[in-house]
Amino acid sequence: MSAAYDAEAARQRAIPWPAAGGALDLRALARLGTLAPSSHNTQPWLFRIGDEMIQVAPDLTRRCPVVDPDDAHLFKSLGCAAETIVQAAAAAGHATAMRIEPGGSITLSFRAAEGLDGTLAAAIPQRQCTRRCFDGRPIAPGQRKALAAAGTGEGVRVALVEDAAVRGAIGDLVAAGNRAQLGDPAFRAELFAWVRCTAGEAIATGDGLSSFAAGQPALPRWLVRLLLPVVLTASAQVARDSEHLATTPMLAAFVAVSDDIPAWIEIGRCYQRLALRATLAGIRHAHINQPIEVRDLRPHLHAALGLGPGEQALLLLRLGYGAAAPFSLRRPLDAMLRPV
Repeated sequence: MSAAYDAEAARQRAIPWPAAGGALDLRALARLGTLAPSSHNTQPWLFRIGDEMIQVAPDLTRRCPVVDPDDAHLFKSLGCAAETIVQAAAAAGHATAMRIEPGGSITLSFRAAEGLDGTLAAAIPQRQCTRRCFDGRPIAPGQRKALAAAGTGEGVRVALVEDAAVRGAIGDLVAAGNRAQLGDPAFRAELFAWVRCTAGEAIATGDGLSSFAAGQPALPRWLVRLLLPVVLTASAQVARDSEHLATTPMLAAFVAVSDDIPAWIEIGRCYQRLALRATLAGIRHAHINQPIEVRDLRPHLHAALGLGPGEQALLLLRLGYGAAAPFSLRRPLDAMLRPV
């Protein structure tokens, strides 16, 4: 790992914490919002800061039309950023009212309040997705209850899966999804466009998927491009994900009764609360969304999960204990700010 990369990741997470009482530092809140997760670490959001309000808007120039053709992941990411701000504001003694605007922008307004639970906010700088194996330890029943509560929202519930047979069936669907996606040249090209092959490249862009964060060596982009057809194959990814799932004691499927922008935003909010709760408990998480992204596999996933009529699984995570990975980087807030 690069010392410069580590220093930049640490700097980005050393954000002055909004103090309880008095006026909110809205810029600090928005900067905390940028630490939310996003598909391929695209950071597909714009921020507008006004009088006691922050608007989180979609940045459609950063969409991934192959893996996310309906922008569902994009709007889940917006929900994650909004929920991050909500939790940080609560820690600073402010309640948040949220409104979804036409087009999917999220307007957050704040007022001072007492008795708010800001516990989750402490995990914001430390939360991370890790594309690595876990250590196989089971998650305690008490933690399961807390995770389920955190991941529940309006029209959204989280199904926590520990049964070995169900996890095995989902693993088969993950393998099928890998074969479908990695057999598509457009998917491979889009994925490679978001891979940051060296520390210098990751620092320069402030976004994307750092190869070394996934445990891969840092190599020049020209060399990675040459090696990609050999190392990024369906069979290799099936083997990697099989190993990942074998060390994963629990899966979390976010289930909704609708499949539209408000539902995607709500799922993002629920996911972020669960991720923050897990982080506080030392539980890692990673995405395993192939059975959702390959639409033909969704009915099989719903059958494996035993979903009811009208229910749809729209986000899938694996949960477990393991070592921390390098943090992904973020772009400067000024690059994401727009006038009100």
